[in-house]
Order: sequence, then C-alpha cells, then structure tokens
Amino acid sequence: MGRADDGRRPVILFGAIDRHNFGDLLFPHVASALLPGQDLVCAGLAGRDLRPHGGHRVLALASLALGAGDPPCSLIHVGGEILDCSAWQAAVMLLPPDEARPTVAYLESRPEARRAWVRDRLGSTALAPYVVSRRTHRALTRVVHAGVGGAGLDRADVDLRAEVLADLQAADAVGVRDRCTLGHLAAAGLDARLMPDAAVMVDELFGARIRARADRGEVARARRAFPQGYVAVQFSADFGDDESLTTIAAQLDHVAARHGLGVLLFRAGAAPWHDDAALLDRVATRMQPGSARRFESLDLWDLCALIASSRAYCGSSLHGRIVAAAFALPHLNLRSPAAHGPSKQAAYAATWDEPGQPGEVDPRDLAEGLHSALAVSPERLRHEAARLARLYREGFNALGPVST
Repeated sequence: MGRADDGRRPVILFGAIDRHNFGDLLFPHVASALLPGQDLVCAGLAGRDLRPHGGHRVLALASLALGAGDPPCSLIHVGGEILDCSAWQAAVMLLPPDEARPTVAYLESRPEARRAWVRDRLGSTALAPYVVSRRTHRALTRVVHAGVGGAGLDRADVDLRAEVLADLQAADAVGVRDRCTLGHLAAAGLDARLMPDAAVMVDELFGARIRARADRGEVARARRAFPQGYVAVQFSADFGDDESLTTIAAQLDHVAARHGLGVLLFRAGAAPWHDDAALLDRVATRMQPGSARRFESLDLWDLCALIASSRAYCGSSLHGRIVAAAFALPHLNLRSPAAHGPSKQAAYAATWDEPGQPGEVDPRDLAEGLHSALAVSPERLRHEAARLARLYREGFNALGPVST
C-alpha cells in the first residue's frame, strides 16, 4: 500500500466494519464523508465485501504492508465498543451465524485449541485486536481513535486492559464516546477527548439519500401498512428466553393500544450474538393480530430509512437509538437480561441525554419508557440532534485524523 498518485499518504479506516452490524456498517461512511479527497482504505480483522448490504469492501489488516520498511500511512479507529472487545469475541463475531454456536461449544472447554484457533482466525496475537498501535505496526505515522467506547474496560481481563492502555498511550489522539470510558482512561492517567458517536452525523451527511430511500421498496410498503405511524423495534438474541419475549410482546401491545401505532420489527445486525429473526417472529405471534410485522431487509440504507420514517425507536441497539436521535425522533434502549454492570447504552445515554429523557429500561418498563420518550418535544429533539452533530464534527476535526 503506497501513496496516492498526488503524493498523499493513504488513510486506513479501521474497526469492526468487517461484519454485519448497523453501527459498524455506518462508521466508514461517516469518516469518508468527513475526509473528502483522501485516499481511503477500509480495513478490519477479516477481508469482507459488505457492499451488498450497503457497507464497504473491507480488507484484512494483516494483508496490508504496515511494517517498519513499508510506506507510511495513517489509521483511524472509526468507532464502536472496541476497547473491551477480546480476541475470542472478535473471532466468534466474524463467523457465519450457523457456525458460531457449534464452534463456541467445541472450543470453550479447550483453551489451548481456542487460543490457536483465534490466532489463526484473526492473523493476530493481540488480546484486543480491534485496537491498533504503532508499537506493532511501524508504518503507521498517525493513529487516532474517533469516538470509540469501552464501558466495560474495568471488568476486562487484566492483561487485555494493560495492552489496551499501552496502545492508547501510544496513540496520537483519542476520542471516546461516553463518560464511563473517559473515567476508565483518566483513572489510568490517560488523556482523551469526549465526543459523541459518529452515527450522530447520519442526518446531516446522508439525510436526503435516506429520505429518498423511504419512498420506495420495503420501507414504503411498511409506511403504507401502518399509515398511522409505527414504532421501529429491535432486540438482540440476549432477549431470547420465553419470559422476555412474552413481556416485550405485552408491552408493545400496550404501546400500540395507547398511541395508535403499529410495530415494525427489524434486525440491526446479522453477525453472531446480534439479532435473530426467529425471535422477532415469536414476539409478533404473541401480539394482537395485525399490530406488528417484520422488516426483512438488512441493507444499511433501508435500516436508516426505516428508523427515520418511524414515530420512535425502541430496542437494544445503541445505534438504533443514535440514528433515531439524529433524526430528532423519540428513542429508548432495552436493558439486556444478560447485562452485568453499566452497559454501553446506559453509559451513552447518561453522557449525552438531557435530564428527564428515558435512557435504558428493563423490558417490563418498555411501555412507560416509550410513553415518556414520545412526550419529549420535537423542538427539544431537534436541538439535541443539531448539538450532537456539531460536537462530533468539532471533535473529529480536533483529533487531527490525517498525517501531513
């Protein structure tokens, strides 16, 4: 990988952008829009072509020439909860969904085989492989973290945490997206800039494209099916037990009856440990007939248009929440039954939401939480959307993401 024809150094946009997850698909689009004219390369841990889903062609970082004698370049960590993501988690999330469960079942009780499999799978011995440093990639002249997260870094393995802190210490600029992560770094003596998540830019940068998308295809059909409006609802596989599904269905029935809205169920990620279409169907069958339907498309721009055309968003996806907020729409996160300690959703809401806005609730409080979210004034939501977009742009520029 060399210089562009005009002599500029290439910029690597790096992250978990090598798998199907709503926010990860969106991050490189935002960074590309904010770096016009740059020679950009998208890289993850695996080589993938996610263009059929609205993403990018992504190269494996290990395939790039980034040694001491290779041409210099910059690297931007474009976002995501990467600071506490272990190599094991990263490797499993890159598997085809039908391979994840048997692979985990086989390797969980075989630690040596698991370590070898992870190294082979990722082409890396890093404990936190989505955190890249000049310490191990000598060709990098500038390394920046643009609004990354690590709300659970204090609960991570001690060796992983030490590696991450060393890599952040070696970075040229670090921006984090919540005060919880900022506190973890401050406790270790590291300076970082607080800035929102990149997805707050989605309306400002791509709003016209997304609104046009809503006028055709599956989004247009959903709008016709619910002319009175709908709530965009999503939840991860963590909510797959019968009690959670029954509770969510009953709460959504309350929402539909109280506010006269339909319910559109969608997946925000098809990677392992994310969303399961079968669980959405199980909720729909528990609800009143005709009140809910499932959205099939996994295309990034369809998902953005689905949320932008809704009356509100409710679900476990942090980026479902952030995209809804960017379009000045009511938003609410569901707390996972598997959560231990502060979640990234709660950490983000506590950092950026104004007092009185509902942040993250248990499924049994979904109806009341959404009622409170719908009561927030549109003017207040518009003001917040504009403020966060301004803060992200200022933060991104202040990081100085490109080597000169």
